[in-house]
Parts: sequence; structure tokens; C-alpha cells
Amino acid sequence: MKQIVILISGRGSNMQAIVEARIAGAQIAAVISNRPDAAGLAWAKARGIATLALDHKQYASREDFDAAMQAAIDAFQPDLVVLAGFMRILTPAFTRHYAGRMLNIHPSLLPAFPGLHTHQRAIEAGCKLAGCTVHFVTAELDHGPIAAQAAVPVLDNDTPDSLAARVVQEEHRIYPAVVAAFVAGKLQINGLRVQIQD
Repeated sequence: MKQIVILISGRGSNMQAIVEARIAGAQIAAVISNRPDAAGLAWAKARGIATLALDHKQYASREDFDAAMQAAIDAFQPDLVVLAGFMRILTPAFTRHYAGRMLNIHPSLLPAFPGLHTHQRAIEAGCKLAGCTVHFVTAELDHGPIAAQAAVPVLDNDTPDSLAARVVQEEHRIYPAVVAAFVAGKLQINGLRVQIQD
């Protein structure tokens, strides 16, 4: 049974999608947040999942917070760490520690539009397609080997919110699928390319 720790900062809709997928061979060992008021913590706790809040504001530096977070995660001996709307930039030491076993989902078709305000930027750039990307985490923000992507059309009357609503549906579809592939041992990283074995 592969142990998974999920990190969230808010309601954790992707965390919910992964939990509700009931992935064979996987156990959600814990849900951890950097925000004690994150709504996703209550959702996970109500379903019997261990939860923990580490308030990043209580730490003197990013390095101190990441060290505390790493210790908390490692107590659950995870095979995989899943970032599901975890809104913190991670230190290189932290990302190295989980190299090849930490996934993130980003609401754009990377390498386009890393960082924030992705839907607004896609609309302003005149993109005909937008979407989301599941990738392995590296020290460089919103980079790393891409495991899966899904695209949606950008409509003429789209707002950032309307576009986000369509993209998040795809996030909830592809993220559990990639986690399931990881659990099944089907993901192979070759440089920046990720192959999913049949």
C-alpha cells in the first residue's frame, strides 16, 4: 500500500478529487496545510484522514518552515507527496528531498504561464487553448517533468472565472489519474519527459 501525503492551502478541491477516486493500492496518510483555517482540513478530518496545520507565519524563515513541514511529512513515511493548491514556494532543499516523488498541478499548459493569474494571462495573450498540467516538482517554480496535460478552449466571452471553472474540471480528471499511475509504478521519468507505461 503506497502512502500519500497531500498538501493544501485552501478548500483542496483536487485533494477531494484524489480522495474520492479511491485509488487502488493507495492510502491517504495525511492532509497537511500551511493555513490552519484551510477548509480542506475539515473535509479530510470528517472522512477519517489525519490532518495537520503548520502555520507558515509562525516560522522565522522559509527554510525553517520547510524543515518543519518536511519533518511532519516524513513522520507518515510517504511514497508520494501531492501538492493540491499548496500556495507556498518551496526551497531547493525541500524539493530535492522529495525528488521524483512529489507532484503538483498547475492551471496552465506549462511551460506557458507559470506563477499566478494564469487564466487572466491566457485570455490577455489571445490563447485559443488553456488548460492544466500535472508535473513532478523541482526547485524551479512550476517546472519539472510533465506527467499529463489537458486543454480546454478559450471562448470569446471568457472571464478568468469562467475559464477557471472549465479548467478545474479537467484538473479533477487528470490529477487522480496521474496519482494512480504513480501508485501502480507506471510513471517513468526521462529528463523532462514522463512516460506512462500501459
